[in-house]
Amino acid sequence: MLGLQNKLFPNMYKLPHYTADNQEDLLEFMHNNTFITLVGFDGEFPVATQVPVKTIVDGETIKLIGHIMTKTDHCKAFEHNPNVMAIFTGPHAYISASVYEHPASASTWNYKTVQAKGIIRLLSSEETYHVIRDLTNKYEDPETSPAAFNKMDEAYIQKHLKAITGFEILVTQLDHVFKMSQNHSAKNKESIIEHLEKTNDVLAQEVAKEMKRNL
Repeated sequence: MLGLQNKLFPNMYKLPHYTADNQEDLLEFMHNNTFITLVGFDGEFPVATQVPVKTIVDGETIKLIGHIMTKTDHCKAFEHNPNVMAIFTGPHAYISASVYEHPASASTWNYKTVQAKGIIRLLSSEETYHVIRDLTNKYEDPETSPAAFNKMDEAYIQKHLKAITGFEILVTQLDHVFKMSQNHSAKNKESIIEHLEKTNDVLAQEVAKEMKRNL
């Protein structure tokens, strides 16, 4: 669909049966898992921060929009080196081989992740204002929420805006792993799902739901 480099075997644990059928599945995952780890490089060490983003698709272009605190190590790194990677993650769970038809084998971990590499551009104060407004409106209903952006005092917004820098990432490459025991027998999958559903682990239960959808 989009004019991006999407390697079949990038530097990830990625095998054909752990990949999505099309890029729309990746974009849906990105839209549903908006709290990312944003990674850059300051010339000596990797730097990272966790931030919510909005994924915008415009024709052949994918952009990630968000904001970070100004004068932090990661903000300074992004100023000097615009090459970044955004890591999207979803529910994950330990999968014990004890529930397999043949349990004397390796256990594993089920998970879904998308890595979006791209070029970051730090935004002006005016652009940052619009980013904060758009992100707030994504989670707070402008019509009904008392915490909506349009309910905030303008002086309050301008005061806090001084400490924030918006960003826009032009995505140039998408890599992913959607590992949900696709290489196992139907009986193994059913046993894994049953086991995960019985745990008190919310993430494990979400993995079970995902596996059920794929049966």
